[in-house]
Amino acid sequence: MKRKIAGVTAVALASALVLAGCSTGGSTSSGSVAASTDGRGKTVTMWLVGADTPDKLRSYLVDEFHKETKGTLTIQQQDWGDIVTKLTTALPDKNNTPDVTEMGNTQSPTFTNVGAFLDISDMYSELGGSKLLQSFVDAGKVGGKNYTLPYYFGSRYVFYRKDVWAKAGITVAPTTLDQFNKDVATIASANPDNIPNFSGLYLGGQDWRDGISWIFANGGDIASESNGKWTATLDDPKTMVGLKQLQAIYQNASKAPNDAKDSNQYIYINDDDAIPGATATDPTTPVSLSAATIMAPGWAHWSIGTKGTDAATGKVTRTFDDSIYGVFPLPGNDGKPAPVFAGGSNIGISAKSKNPGLAKTLLKIMFGKTYQTMLGQNGLGPANSDYTSSLGTDEFATALIQSAENSKLTPAAPGWASVEASSVLEEFFSKIGTSTDLRALAKEYDAKITPMLNSK
Repeated sequence: MKRKIAGVTAVALASALVLAGCSTGGSTSSGSVAASTDGRGKTVTMWLVGADTPDKLRSYLVDEFHKETKGTLTIQQQDWGDIVTKLTTALPDKNNTPDVTEMGNTQSPTFTNVGAFLDISDMYSELGGSKLLQSFVDAGKVGGKNYTLPYYFGSRYVFYRKDVWAKAGITVAPTTLDQFNKDVATIASANPDNIPNFSGLYLGGQDWRDGISWIFANGGDIASESNGKWTATLDDPKTMVGLKQLQAIYQNASKAPNDAKDSNQYIYINDDDAIPGATATDPTTPVSLSAATIMAPGWAHWSIGTKGTDAATGKVTRTFDDSIYGVFPLPGNDGKPAPVFAGGSNIGISAKSKNPGLAKTLLKIMFGKTYQTMLGQNGLGPANSDYTSSLGTDEFATALIQSAENSKLTPAAPGWASVEASSVLEEFFSKIGTSTDLRALAKEYDAKITPMLNSK
């Protein structure tokens, strides 16, 4: 799923919110509003973004909310493409704000830093506390207080073609990042099926969401905070180690275009997804397969495998053949899964909600055992680690859970939305492969990113 902030900067967002009545740095005190079950004649509105939450989960929330409060829950679906713009307009307006809203995990800091959400610190322990995915918790925290909490996660992991790896002489999945880097370069060089523009690892030139895993794995980061000031750290020695590894992958393992992002990577390892411009010298070789390995969020597995059609619905299905495809968490330098950037969402209560008590009751339902289990049963990583077993025990669930245990998010800086909106990271990553002076390149982009991080 794609969380894209288009045509709007953090400065504009923050200014709009502050001018409209959301004060920077906080919201309604956590202790001033108690959860309420008095909902007769009242309606609570929740925004869910995209179609990731299945209809049966939505129906459960509507029914359970009415059972608990006698009130009405209205769920309105929004689009990822304009959710930031809509929240910027709606959150400060008490007559039009959603009472509860979903947002991308990386979008949370911009709104929490300007006081757009209710302080729900008093509910933190009750809703899961330390059992909640902490990288997402941190994205919704300001000044030690909780404003948004994780809704669900979908960490990235590796999908690979066992058959292609075996043809290149590699039959055992790597357990360290160095070995992974060597393996995908070896496979690219071997190109056992003689496929044009073949990648051992398909990694788009602008795919920073997957690429930052190499930075994280070496102890580096995009930025750090000290005394309230954020500073970009692309030229940090630990970050540089990861950047040098990425450069080697771009040069020796990936033939992905320089402008490719983190979209639909799965088509490159399927046999029957057409790749524009792909040709094969051997007529028995599928022209679509052009990579042995990809990285993608866990939900990509629904799009990988042999194509079929559901007889009842007519919808396209995929059969993941374990003899052809496999998955594993990206390994780190210590034999444990590497820290990867986790996809997913946070959830929060608008500071301008007219029904904050009822909104708190809705959160209690969402963080309860039944709903958390339903999330996992539908392939969405539950916020509370007590319920990750609901994801199942197959290889996808195992890889998702393992990759999430050490996951990280982008910096929780007030101006992070500005960084994403500017596409400065896409620009930086697209230059890594051909750079002749990585440190100079990193310093150049540190100077561009630092002011954006601190914009309010």
